[in-house]
Amino acid sequence: MNRRDWLGQCSVGGVAWAFGAGARAANGVVRLGQSASLSGGQARYGKDVQLGLRAALHHVNSQAKARGLSFELITLDDGGKRDKVQANVQELLDRGVEALVGLTSGAGAESVLHAVTAAGVPLVGVASGNMGIRQGVRGVFHVRAGYDVEYRRMLTYLTTYGLKRVALVNLRDTSGANARAMTEALAQERIEPVVQVALDRNTQDFAAPAAQVLAAKPDAVVFTTNAAPVLAMVQRLDLAGFRGLVLSSSFAGQEVVEGIAAMRRTFILSTVVPRPTRLQHAVVKHCIEDLQAIDPQARVGLTVLEGYITGRVTAAAALAAAPRAGAVPSRQALAEALHGLRLDLGGHVVDYTQGRHGSDFVDIVSVDREGRMIG
Repeated sequence: MNRRDWLGQCSVGGVAWAFGAGARAANGVVRLGQSASLSGGQARYGKDVQLGLRAALHHVNSQAKARGLSFELITLDDGGKRDKVQANVQELLDRGVEALVGLTSGAGAESVLHAVTAAGVPLVGVASGNMGIRQGVRGVFHVRAGYDVEYRRMLTYLTTYGLKRVALVNLRDTSGANARAMTEALAQERIEPVVQVALDRNTQDFAAPAAQVLAAKPDAVVFTTNAAPVLAMVQRLDLAGFRGLVLSSSFAGQEVVEGIAAMRRTFILSTVVPRPTRLQHAVVKHCIEDLQAIDPQARVGLTVLEGYITGRVTAAAALAAAPRAGAVPSRQALAEALHGLRLDLGGHVVDYTQGRHGSDFVDIVSVDREGRMIG
């Protein structure tokens, strides 16, 4: 059996250890670095991803102990600002982290690709479908689908129900690759948007954007933003009498589910991880158990679960790459292990044996007035 096949059987519950990989001298602590929006308009999103990572590392640390290893998460707040992401990532690289995990700004992640590549450090599980970090970039490993898959699924949903008058709301600083993915999805479904509104990422004034959408009289509004603009815009649209369909990409996370439920409104959501209510899935069940162990008040949600999956995947690769007990794998060894990893967490499979995209899973769900995912 070759190295790739061996690593491809790796799971956290039964790790296939890969010997002979390089390692740096260390005290047995595998350090994972994260730049996340713990403040600002995306604070809930960043904190949820961080919480999921913490739960995942709690899960694996009991097993890693038998190998003389432990995992440590170092999280720096970037407030959702690109320049702060860049500074944080450089600091984490200087501190010698073995991998970067769970970055919560897709635009920020795109801006640090050169630094990440130059350092040879794996970048795992950016909590974004940003297409700008998915096209031929070495060392980047995704645990979720990209926006290209999401956009196609969302627009196909609309045309299935005969809805063609579509308004698009996105962030002004979105990647050019994201814009191209949306253009291709629109062309595939033969949809010409009645209006496209670009928002400043940190704006607090939604009166004019909402007016633009209303003036176009759409049947549906598709949001590809974080939660705060979705919630502010939907509130204004509903007060003005809008009764059309609202769709949101996964970018808005669990916060949008709870926020729109508080308005007693239904909407459609694109998700890239299993539904948190699917307790028959081992990944959901384990996430809940591990959350309770680190914080009895914590609750699983879509964004927490995405962070959890990232943590489990990264740890599985690190354990498989460890050359001997107590030896921390090098960045290169960790990247090699990721390249050969196929990890079935029970309800969500991440597979890098055919490339670095990991998963193309997308589920389009209806969310009712109670915040329940019913469709």
